[in-house]
Amino acid sequence: MTTEHHGPLPTVPERERRRAHLSRAQPAARTHSAGSTGLQRRDSTKTWSIIRRVTAGASEPFETRPLLTRPVPASGERLPVIGLGTWQTFDVGSDETERRPLEDVLAAFAELGGTLIDSSPMYGRAEAVVGDLTARLALPARSFIATKVWTTGKDAGLRQMEESMGRLRSSSIDLMQVHNLVDVETHLETLGAWKAAGRIRYVGVTHYTASGHEAVGRVLERHPVDFVQINYSVAEREAERRILPLARERRIAVLVNRPFAEGGLLRAVRSRPLPAWAADLDCQAWSQLLLKFVISHPAVTCAIPATSSAAHVRENMHAGRGAMPDENGRARIAAEWTR
Repeated sequence: MTTEHHGPLPTVPERERRRAHLSRAQPAARTHSAGSTGLQRRDSTKTWSIIRRVTAGASEPFETRPLLTRPVPASGERLPVIGLGTWQTFDVGSDETERRPLEDVLAAFAELGGTLIDSSPMYGRAEAVVGDLTARLALPARSFIATKVWTTGKDAGLRQMEESMGRLRSSSIDLMQVHNLVDVETHLETLGAWKAAGRIRYVGVTHYTASGHEAVGRVLERHPVDFVQINYSVAEREAERRILPLARERRIAVLVNRPFAEGGLLRAVRSRPLPAWAADLDCQAWSQLLLKFVISHPAVTCAIPATSSAAHVRENMHAGRGAMPDENGRARIAAEWTR
């Protein structure tokens, strides 16, 4: 996967046009840890002032509408349909100039109702950056952290997951996934034990190409996983053949990676005007129309586009509000892409 660019940024600088304030009460603090030292996420005026600074001006009338959520079949817990991926975008160093835009991304994401943040030890420094910045922002307890195990062997998997928890500054993980089915049988056994012990809340598996769908399907049939993460977009519809129907049948939540086909979809439509009928779906940009195609599939729980731009986060989150396409609308979006 690569960074999925949305095209030119808005002409008005993001920070200057944000005027919203946080008026709602914040949830209770969530305890995280980094190594052997504890770190309490503080719900304080100081830490939330960072989010107020970043999101000032965010609450335009449309953004007061509820963000669509979908239930996790295993529990009934509801998740917003737009999440945040971190592949490549969060793999940066410790320099403030590199991290400040990502801090803005996380702040805008949280202010606009986002909760699910997906990472992996495969993503370089992304886990550590997520951990550092969410701690700095003191994001509320409603954040839903997902990461992965990506190695072979039980002992190596245990070490890697412990390291991920340290980097993410969390004593527990909401969702732990076996990345690209690497040593999947071994790790699913471990994850089952961790779930029973309360160290993780949900178990999942992932893949990012259609070539892996057959193997993913076999795992879903044999194991009681809670989540599957798979590639799906208007340009990559192979998941419709087996994975999405199987997930519905077996009551498995679906996370969608590559909703813009590694940015290829956005590059392809960059010079094309948005069709006038997109306004009927409350879409102001191609990215929103393409995301609505993904999240309107009844099997999909949450799409996780990656970005390093707060402006693009705002654009993406907009897709989770307003009218959603029915089957005819989905067909119209697909036809627009293939014409």
